[in-house]
Amino acid sequence: MLPPPPRQPPPQARAARGSLRLQRAFLRGPLGVLRLLQLLAGAAFWITIATSKYQGPVHFALFVSVLFWLLTLGLYFITLLGKQELVPVLGSRWLVVNVAHDLLAAALYGAATGIMIDQTQRHSYCNLKSYRLPCAYHAFLAASVCGGLCLGLYLLSALYGCCRRYQGKEEVV
Repeated sequence: MLPPPPRQPPPQARAARGSLRLQRAFLRGPLGVLRLLQLLAGAAFWITIATSKYQGPVHFALFVSVLFWLLTLGLYFITLLGKQELVPVLGSRWLVVNVAHDLLAAALYGAATGIMIDQTQRHSYCNLKSYRLPCAYHAFLAASVCGGLCLGLYLLSALYGCCRRYQGKEEVV
């Protein structure tokens, strides 16, 4: 004998922990756009530095730019895939983690931009049309602009995250 049919439909199965789901709201939202711009400007910053002949304190600027480019890439994909809960301890405070990352990145990009501005001024002697020897002036100038752009983008995303937190929201999206 067959059991009687259920009176209510079975509850919807929750998404499995291993399944991936693209967060389209994040992708189209202000923080998603800011993260993409940060990745582009950060890549321009470190590629510009890496392709020039550099020495001394420029190593720190290169370190900062590559470090935060990789961290931003990680934050972007973890948030895009909605896998914040997989990050131990910090996943439950994802908005605060993003704001702390942005503030630290802004501070260190400020120092890196200052270094690049100083190096640009030190190499300003070779900005003459008749100067024939190889010079990193234009690369350092471009890196200074990219560093300032990165600084502004990270400050903007930190401000956005602080505003969301002030409104009582716990999520990035």
